[in-house]
Amino acid sequence: MNIKLLAIGKTDNKQLEDLISNYLKRLGFYVKFNFEIIPDLKNAKNLNESQQKEKEGKLILEKVENSDIIVLLDENGKQYDSVGFSELLQKHMNSGIKRLVFVIGGPYGFSPDIYNRANSKLSLSKMTFSHQMIRLFFVEQLYRGFTILKNEPYHHR
Repeated sequence: MNIKLLAIGKTDNKQLEDLISNYLKRLGFYVKFNFEIIPDLKNAKNLNESQQKEKEGKLILEKVENSDIIVLLDENGKQYDSVGFSELLQKHMNSGIKRLVFVIGGPYGFSPDIYNRANSKLSLSKMTFSHQMIRLFFVEQLYRGFTILKNEPYHHR
């Protein structure tokens, strides 16, 4: 199984980029992982919230395939503890899917088309985090999930 993380907009914080990069390297030992950034919309300030979500949604849909399982990182998604998340990863790996795609939307969330295409929603917390911070939190949790599955000492039970 391959895992892909799609995110809208680049990270403009060098320290965050370095931390994310560290976990991306670590993930390579466990799974084929691809982190793809969809560039910010040009002239987004001239668009209302709905128009911006619609345009971002079209860009996201261009990056996914019909056979992909899509999981939106969404504040209204299901929450897991780290062990539960590792079990979810194992379930997807056992199902025989080719690619699992996690998506971090833009500042206003997702368009109705994206919600309709998604297979599920995942929330990392009831708190709100910046779209840049969530990238780090997600790749760390993904790494933690694989170390749990391999019974490695990174996660202390």
